[in-house]
Parts: sequence; structure tokens; C-alpha cells
Amino acid sequence: MVASSFQIKSNIIVLQLNKEPTFQDVKNSSNRIASFVHNTPVLASRSIDSKVNGEIYFKCENFQKTGSFKMRGASNAVLSLTEEEKKYGVVTVSSGNHGAALAHAATMNKIESYVVTPKSTNPVKIQAMKQYGAELIFCDSTIESRESTFQKIQKETGAAPIHPFNDYRVIAGAGTAALELLDKINELDIILVPVGGGGLVSGTGIVGSHLISKFKLIGVEADIADYGRQSLLNGKIIPSDYPDTLADGLRATVGKITFPIIRKHISEILTVSEDEIMQSMRFIWERVKIIVEPSSAVTLAAIFKYSEKFSGKKTGVILSGGNVDLSQIKW
Repeated sequence: MVASSFQIKSNIIVLQLNKEPTFQDVKNSSNRIASFVHNTPVLASRSIDSKVNGEIYFKCENFQKTGSFKMRGASNAVLSLTEEEKKYGVVTVSSGNHGAALAHAATMNKIESYVVTPKSTNPVKIQAMKQYGAELIFCDSTIESRESTFQKIQKETGAAPIHPFNDYRVIAGAGTAALELLDKINELDIILVPVGGGGLVSGTGIVGSHLISKFKLIGVEADIADYGRQSLLNGKIIPSDYPDTLADGLRATVGKITFPIIRKHISEILTVSEDEIMQSMRFIWERVKIIVEPSSAVTLAAIFKYSEKFSGKKTGVILSGGNVDLSQIKW
């Protein structure tokens, strides 16, 4: 059983960890998950480059299996389990992308997956998690309900807990997106990443600081869900109250594990409005001809809003996913 590896602190489920993941951990993850994930393309747009007077390169994780970068961390975590742990399956809390990715990774490895998800989760995402093989357990839309339900299921099943971001295996797996980006486009001046719980930006910081002599890691959040920015300014984790933002994948509280890594590597976190997110998403759809979700579109919104920061610079952007409920889009 693996229940002892998790504990509850300050309303956050955290994995106990003695050290920060290293660049070698990310490389090992890349080798481990290579046959389970896509090496996604890197695209550029002349119209965007000319608009900001810089070079912008998009790492398109919207083309990843299950539609988001989450497949990287989920696959690495599942493939890192012992044979004994695999017997009991995996369990997590998710309202979308991580749950789908973990379910798919578990199904590919012939183990069970249990996903605790709020009753308010988007029906499209519920259906996706089911299709990928998750056994869904519904809870109320509160941190307390998520945690108590999670603990109940973990205790009943003995399943290995895999947190959406507060897990070194997930962070190392997420970092492989930046590893691939820098393999194709090296010596970037800036890497721009959406910030939710902090797994992707943490993994990106570990990789970028190792491979680039001088670069800025910049995060982006929605104005009304800027918990990462607030946490940096206050020097402590500021909990999310889960506001109703288009960028619903970025509403999480930064993690106990990810926060120190973010503080170590990030230069700043920029924020964008709901209207700016929507217009950015529309611009990508119409001009770059790819579908991204609002949580990805925050990056281009920041590039347009703070264009002076990117003028004359070579910037890598991780488009974190492309799972969109089209019935909810109101241009």
C-alpha cells in the first residue's frame, strides 16, 4: 500500500519529497515515456512575429495524446510505479486534463484508474475521462470534499496516488515538453508558460536553467485567478477560491513542491483579462489554424498585451492543451 506517501497540509494533498527533480530526472523521464507520448511539433507564425517584432515558437501540446501536456507527467508517474503498486491501480483528483491523461496512461499499462472529480466538471471532460477508462467518483466543488473523497477512495482501493502537479514524477514528465522544444529551437531568450498548479512551469524551469545560459522564464495567469503571482509577491502560497475564469485549467493553488521550484526559476508572472484570453484564442484559431484551449491562449494574450517584453527576442511558448467545449464558446 502507498497511502503513507501522501499527507494533507493546508488543504493541499502533497507527495513527500526529499529533493527537487533534476535535469537528469527529466531526461530519464523522456526516455521512459518516449513510446507513450507524441513528440509534438513546434510552429511559428509570420503574422505574430511581425505583430510583436520578435520570433515566437509554439510548442504544440494541443496535439499531444489526450489533448494536453498532462499525458507526459501522467505517463511518467504510471511507468515509475512498482509492480506491487500497479496491482491496486492509481487515484487522483481532477476536473479534466490530468484525469483523462492518467486514465489513458493507466489503460495503456493495463491498470485501474480512479478519478475524483467535482459534480460541476464540464460534461465534455467527464465523457473524455470515461472514454479513456477512468472510474469516476463525484464530489462537491470544494477543496474539503475533494480531499475527503480522495482519501476515502485511496483507503478503500489502496491505489497509488498521483497528484496533478505536486508530484516529482509528474513535474519531471512535464519538463519533457521544454526538453523537446529546446532540442528544436535552442538558445531562446524567453520561455512563456501558463501557470496553474505549477507542474509545467516547474519542469520547464529545471530544463531551461540547465540548457540555456541566460533566459527568462515567464508565467501567465488570468487576472481573476492570479494565485501564482500573489504567492510570489507574498512569499507564501495563496490558496485559490476557484473563480469562474475561461482558463479553468489555471485555477489551482500552486503546490507545496512546485512553489519553491517556481520561486527559484521564474522571472515574473504576467496576467491577462478574460476578453484578452478569448481574443487570443480566436487569433490562434484563425491565423495559426490550430485549436487551443483558453488555458493555453493566455500565453499569446500576454505576448500581445506586453509586446515590448518580447520585441527583438526569441521566445518559446508552450501551448499546454487544446481541449475545448465548443458549445461554451461565445466569441
